[in-house]
Amino acid sequence: MAKRKKDQFKNRKGIVYSTDDSYQYEEYGDAEEETLDPGDQQLIVSLDKRNRGGKAVTLVTGFVGLEEDLKDLGKTLKSKCGVGGSAKAGEIIVQGDFRDKVAGLLTDLGYRVKKR
Repeated sequence: MAKRKKDQFKNRKGIVYSTDDSYQYEEYGDAEEETLDPGDQQLIVSLDKRNRGGKAVTLVTGFVGLEEDLKDLGKTLKSKCGVGGSAKAGEIIVQGDFRDKVAGLLTDLGYRVKKR
């Protein structure tokens, strides 16, 4: 029997052992959702101060789509506001209280926006 690498088995969840020599494990990765059109997305713009050392950030949540598109939208918002931030895990963080400006920019881009 051919030697197998240890790393080959690390991501196999739910499979302990197979005696079938012809068995091929199929890895099912997380399928990324396609980016919805801006008009079909409901984004929530809110102010967040929790776990940030008292600093206020504008938080945009509710984005449905590819991580690349999220980062592009985040980059656009951050450059228009002239501040830093990040875009990951389905949310965009813009440093500072820019709720009105971010909501206006998103509306201009065609997104449906809800301010909190």
